[in-house]
Amino acid sequence: MSTRSASQPMYRLYKPKGLAVVRIDGKDFYLGKHGSPESWERYHRLLAERASSPASIPVVADAGRNQVIASNPTVAEVVLAFWNHAQTYYRHADGSPTAEIDNLKHALRPLRLLYGLTHAREFGPMALKNVRQSMIDSGLARTTINHRVGKVVRVFRWAVENELVPASTHHALTAVTGLRKGRTVAPEPNPVRPVADDAVDAIRPFVTRQVWAMIELQRLTGARPGEIVIMRTSDIDRTGQAWVYRPSRHKTDHHGIDRQIVLGPKAQVVVEPWLRADPDAFLFQPREAVESRNIKRRASRQTPMTPSQRARKLKARPDRPPGSCYSKNAYRTAIWRACDRAFLHPVLSKIDRAELTPEQKAELIAWRKVRRWHPHQLRHTAATAIRARFGLEAAQVILGHSKADVTQVYAERDLAKAHEVMRQIG
Repeated sequence: MSTRSASQPMYRLYKPKGLAVVRIDGKDFYLGKHGSPESWERYHRLLAERASSPASIPVVADAGRNQVIASNPTVAEVVLAFWNHAQTYYRHADGSPTAEIDNLKHALRPLRLLYGLTHAREFGPMALKNVRQSMIDSGLARTTINHRVGKVVRVFRWAVENELVPASTHHALTAVTGLRKGRTVAPEPNPVRPVADDAVDAIRPFVTRQVWAMIELQRLTGARPGEIVIMRTSDIDRTGQAWVYRPSRHKTDHHGIDRQIVLGPKAQVVVEPWLRADPDAFLFQPREAVESRNIKRRASRQTPMTPSQRARKLKARPDRPPGSCYSKNAYRTAIWRACDRAFLHPVLSKIDRAELTPEQKAELIAWRKVRRWHPHQLRHTAATAIRARFGLEAAQVILGHSKADVTQVYAERDLAKAHEVMRQIG
């Protein structure tokens, strides 16, 4: 049980059902069995979420810096202020948000839920360790946890810079060292391996033409998924024998690095059918994939449409209309769904999902997880092939890495050569 200030909604008992309830802004939220740890946890989480809403933050404006500053802010208030800053700071040159926005969202969620009501200046090393422990308990990998904890510390560094908390708060948090390999129960991340050509080719019948073109381009160029999905005609220089694609945004553009992806003859064959009259239109568009699918479905109908079906109008504003550009997540999801269709379980795939037992569902999920691959593995595949044939330096240039040790992560060592050498000399 926890104390509360007079301004906070009260944790109460709903007698007819023995449930805990709290009223927030005129709405009742039932929390579970009254007095249970779970009900108190949800109570504090709701208060933290309420505290993080813009309307609940007592702020004063600093005209000199045009910065919103709270008086003795809570952690939730600092997180919100930083989040508002991040929305404008972490942007590509074209104004689109970077991947850091999603990374911050995941990193700051446990901080806000566990310590949202704590005054930020009182958030110390032990509190940071508690946040880290919640990440460990959730099963995250060691390196992921270290990265997310680093982002939490970054929030407090920004808070010091903007005079929201004293410098001693951030200084104390920097004393927390990262999790060390072999000295924590947090698992090590699974290394990203290249995907075999057979596994890639197997899903071709189950993906759209747009997705397959993106897959082929990644295999040929080693480009990142985010660079492939945003290809436009205007970004491709076709004046030379080898075309040069300069993405409008990429992972390192905020460092001032010019990313160039060279498209050879094979890649040009893949790209050419998708070049558009509108130079700023994306090459691979989900809305066209949906239209093609619908046309194919209508052509394969076994029975004619009824008059009511013909008269039916499309929704003016569908819940999730197809867009003009694939997101990285949509691209990955399309591949995963194709993997599920290409690699069927020999027994469970023949049983209706509604009839599967919980154990069978778990087995099916495990089966699919092992056989799924993701777009970033195609980058590793290309890196491995390039390094094996042309060396590490060539792989470094083509992948756009500034350091060779980064390329080492992508390019698998050619063990076949090692075996042949040792067979002769060892």
